[in-house]
Amino acid sequence: MTAVRIREVGPRDGLQNEATPIPTETKLAFIRALMDSGLPEIEVTSFVSPKWVPQLADAAELVPQLPPELRAWVLVPNAKGLERARAVGAYRIAVLTAASSAFTERNLNMTRDEATATALSLLAERGPNDAQRVYVSTVFDCPYAGRVPLADVLATVRAVAASSADEISLGDTIGTATPGDVRELAQALLREGIAPQRIWWHFHDTRGTALANVYEALHVSSDWAGFDSSAAGLGGCPYAPGAAGNLATEDLVYALERDGMATGVNLDRLARASEPILAQLLRTGPGSTGSGRASSRVQRAILAAER
Repeated sequence: MTAVRIREVGPRDGLQNEATPIPTETKLAFIRALMDSGLPEIEVTSFVSPKWVPQLADAAELVPQLPPELRAWVLVPNAKGLERARAVGAYRIAVLTAASSAFTERNLNMTRDEATATALSLLAERGPNDAQRVYVSTVFDCPYAGRVPLADVLATVRAVAASSADEISLGDTIGTATPGDVRELAQALLREGIAPQRIWWHFHDTRGTALANVYEALHVSSDWAGFDSSAAGLGGCPYAPGAAGNLATEDLVYALERDGMATGVNLDRLARASEPILAQLLRTGPGSTGSGRASSRVQRAILAAER
């Protein structure tokens, strides 16, 4: 049986764009419930300035209270964020760059190459217990410049692959990619000699294609490191206009398990994990939460895979 790794990003990427304040205690209960469902690796917060992402202002308070057995990841945007993360014992560190210069210039006032070099500089002083991840955003489309040339994506990934980073997460930041787009990029990465075991895929679901994109990536290779997803499909990028929620972890688990791939996740426990968060946000999840039935996009992806 094929095993597929899932990195839960709901507590960070799922909540960062939410205006409704979520108490630290509720976030901790959410993280523990996700762990209890069988998700051992969770991106829990970001050490970004509270001025820009108020929802994550409690990062330094939250991290020391996490269960020690959790493989907890944090995102750091700059040297100050890294300093704050290390001060509370966080050592699974993710940094961020993008394949689109229009995106980095608008949000970071840097070119793509400058943003990548700056992000990688944060990984230079690696401790003995450190694990490192680099997010490469806008690998398909940019909210400011449209389609991102494949050559720009490959140039960015090559630079990251030459660094000490253990993982490279490729982001469909505004959720517009189709399976054909994923196939083109996945095949190009393999031709480049990029080890698939270092590559994670991070799909947003703006157009309802995220799950189909997972299947297409797996069709190209079963050796990818894994897939990022967010419980209840929460999420959206505060720096990317038009970005909708992430691929729902419930949908991903349901589809993979139904198709004979092991995730190690208990779907019923997972469905219950996000209920307190959704109650505070006054909404229901887009995935299979609580229903016992697959959502329409799960059904479409399974039917497509069976054709």
